[in-house]
Amino acid sequence: MTEKTLDNEVLSNFGFPILLSLSCNAQNRNDNRTDIGGNFENRELTYFGIPEVIHNTDTSPGWKLQGDKLLLTGIVYEADGITPAKNVMLYYYQTNPSGIYPVVDTEERNMPRNAKGQSHGYIRSWVKTNADGKYFTYTIRPGVYPTRDEPAHVHATVKEPNDIPEYYIDDFVFDDDEILNAWKRQSLENRGGSGILRLIKQEDLWIGERDIYLGRNIPHHPGNGKSRAISGNAIGEEVFSFIPYHAYGPDKGTRTCPICKYGWYHGILYFVGNNPRWEEIKNWLVFLEEESEARKTYLKAYFVYGNEKGYQQKQREAELFQLGVALNLQHIAITYVPSFTDRESEVCLNRINPDVENTIILYKRSKIIGKYTDPKASPGSSAMIRKKLDDSTNEYFKAGKQ
Repeated sequence: MTEKTLDNEVLSNFGFPILLSLSCNAQNRNDNRTDIGGNFENRELTYFGIPEVIHNTDTSPGWKLQGDKLLLTGIVYEADGITPAKNVMLYYYQTNPSGIYPVVDTEERNMPRNAKGQSHGYIRSWVKTNADGKYFTYTIRPGVYPTRDEPAHVHATVKEPNDIPEYYIDDFVFDDDEILNAWKRQSLENRGGSGILRLIKQEDLWIGERDIYLGRNIPHHPGNGKSRAISGNAIGEEVFSFIPYHAYGPDKGTRTCPICKYGWYHGILYFVGNNPRWEEIKNWLVFLEEESEARKTYLKAYFVYGNEKGYQQKQREAELFQLGVALNLQHIAITYVPSFTDRESEVCLNRINPDVENTIILYKRSKIIGKYTDPKASPGSSAMIRKKLDDSTNEYFKAGKQ
C-alpha cells in the first residue's frame, strides 16, 4: 500500500506527543466550539499513514487476529436522510480483542508511540463510500479496556468531500455489551445517528449495520436539523425500550417491551395520541395486519395509543380490546400508555408529539429506518411504507473481502 508518510518534524508540528491517547479521552469535547463539529484531539491523526487510493471496501489489520470476525457496513446519507452520500471518507481505529491499542512496528498501518507510550495502534482503516453511499470494513470485534470503564467500541471520524472539516461521530458500540447500560445509552449524543450495533451472524462472520447521516447532531454543521422531526426521534437514532400495556394480541395482559422482545427484524410502531381519528386508525390497523401476515416473523407491528384526555385504565383497556375483536386482528399488538410523556413506562424517551394525528416509526434491529408524521391511510402511504420495508430487507450487504 502506498502511503503519505509523516516524518518527525511533521509529527512535532501536529503536537504528536500530546495528541495521542490510550482511551476515549482521545475524542474529548471542547466546550468553546467555534468550528463545525467542535474541536477534538487527534484530528490531524486521521490522516497519518493514509493511502493515496481509498475504496469503499477495506480489510483492517485486525482481521487476521484471533477473535470474532466483524463486518462494519451501512449507507452514509446526506443531511436529508434520504440521498446516499458518495465519496465520504470514514476513518476507524480500535483496540484488539484484549482491549489494547497494539503497536507493532512491522505492521503497515502502525502508528508509533508517543513519549508516554500511547498510540492509536495499527488496527486502523479508511473507507470511502461509493455512488450508493455504501461502505464495508472487515475487522475484528474490539475488546473492552482493561479498566472496564467504557463499552467496547470503534472510534470513527467523517470527512465529507467538501470544505467542511473532519468531525467525529458516535463510536460504534455493541448492543449486547453488558457495560452499555441504560444510563450510557441515554447519554449518547447520536452524532451521525446512533452507533449501537445489533450484530447478526452469517457463518463465521458477525455483521453490524450502521447508517450514518451527515451533519446529524453535529454542532454548527449546515445540515444539522434539516430533517429535524416534529414527533419522534430521528431516522438513524435508537428506538428506546418502553413497556406499554397490552390490551389485545399475543402478549395481552402483560407489559412486554416491543423493542426488547421483537426488535431483531423489522418493527412498526404506530403511535396515536390526543387526536384520534378512528376510521383512519382502523384503516391503518388493517394495513398493518396484512403486512404482518405477509411477512410472518420478519415484521412485528404495534398500535400504541397514548391519549391522555380522560384516561382511565380499565376503560381504555376494554375499548382497545373491543377494537381488536371487531377487526379480527391476529398478528399485531394493541397497546396503550397513559400518555406519551409518561415516565413510568419510559415511552417519553421516544419523544412522540401527542398532538399530531399519528406518528409511524419503522425500525430494524432497534434503529429507526423510517419515520412518518401524520401520514393518511391511503394507497400511496401504504406503498411508501411497504417499499421501505422491502428495500431494507434487501440491504443485506455482500462484498468480496480485499
